[in-house]
Amino acid sequence: MAKFVVTPSNEDQRAAWAGGTIPEVERVRPGLWSVPVPIPVNPLRYVLVYALEVDDGVVIVDAGWNTDEAYDALVAGLGVAGYAITDVRAVLVTHIHPDHYGLAGRIREMSGAWIGLHPADASLVHERYDESAIESLVSKERALLDRCGVPAQTLDELAGASMMIRHMVSMAKPDRLIEDGDRLDLPGWDLRAIWTPGHSPGHLCFVSPSRKLLFSGDHVLAKITPMVAVHPQSAPNPLADYLDALAAVRELDVEEVLPAHEYRFLELRERADYVIAHHGERLAEIERVVAASDGVTCWEVATKLTWSRPWESIPPFMRRAANNETLAHLVWLESRGRVRRVPGDRDLWITPQAGA
Repeated sequence: MAKFVVTPSNEDQRAAWAGGTIPEVERVRPGLWSVPVPIPVNPLRYVLVYALEVDDGVVIVDAGWNTDEAYDALVAGLGVAGYAITDVRAVLVTHIHPDHYGLAGRIREMSGAWIGLHPADASLVHERYDESAIESLVSKERALLDRCGVPAQTLDELAGASMMIRHMVSMAKPDRLIEDGDRLDLPGWDLRAIWTPGHSPGHLCFVSPSRKLLFSGDHVLAKITPMVAVHPQSAPNPLADYLDALAAVRELDVEEVLPAHEYRFLELRERADYVIAHHGERLAEIERVVAASDGVTCWEVATKLTWSRPWESIPPFMRRAANNETLAHLVWLESRGRVRRVPGDRDLWITPQAGA
C-alpha cells in the first residue's frame, strides 16, 4: 500500500515530532492553545493538551499523566497562554488511558474544574484504577493471555506489565457523563461530542462545526495508528467498532485535525481512508497466516506478523499489546466468517473449511 503523508498544519510541530523533541506551546487560533505535556518513558513523548478560552477561564481537552513533570509543564504552558491552573473550568477527557486522564483529578483539586467522560469509559474507572480492584483485572488479563497461547513462563510478566504505570493516574470519578452527540455548553464554542469507540470503549472526539476543527484524541493521528485490542475491558469486537467510527468521522466537514499526539494536520478524509486500508491489509495478512496452518493460537499468529521491529526485540509490554491487537483482528475476521475459532484451554484459529 502506497504511504499517504498528511500535510502538517504547523511545520515546526511536525519537525519537533520527527526530531524527537517536544514542540512549543502554540496559539493555534484566537482562543485556542496547544500545550504539549511530557509522557515519561514512552515513545510518544508527549500528549497535546488543548486549552479553549471561555468567558471565565479555559476548558482543556485531555490532561496528561499524573507526574510532577507533566503537571509543571501543563501549568507553565497555561501560563504562556495567560492562565493559571486555577482558571481551568473543565477537563474534557477523550478516554481513560493514563496520558489523557491521569492528571484530571489533580487539576480538579486545584481548580474545582468538572471532569467529563463518556459513560462507557466511566464504567471502567474503578476496576482499572482503584487499588482494591487491580488484582482482579490482572487476573482476567492473565486468563485471556493464557487462552491466546502465551508461553507459561511469560504469563505473569505480561499480565502485570502495565502495573508499573498505575501510580501515574490520580483516580477521579467524572462529574459529568458526555454522550454521543452532546453539545457542550462552553461560552464561545459550538463543541459537539462524537463517540468513537475502539481504542477505548468510550473514546470521544469533539468537533467544532463553525471552526471546522476536530479534536481527535487518539482516534485519528498523523502518522501512527491507535492500538485497537481485545482485553478484559474492551468491547467484544473493538476493531469493528473502531472501523465503523472511523468511517463516520471521515464524513465530517472539517479543515483541520487536532490529535492528542504527534502534530496537527489537514486531510481527515484521506488519513481515515489510509488507516482503513491499513487494517484491511493487516486482516489479509492474518488470514494468510491462519490458512497456512492446521490450527494456530493467537500468540503464534502474532509472532508471524510483520511488525516495526523483529519480534525478538519487542519488549514484554508491547508483546502483550501485539497479541491483543492480533486478537482484535481475529475476532473481526471471525465475525465475518473468514476464520473460525476452536475453543479450548488455548483457543485455536482455523479457516472456515478446516475440520468441516
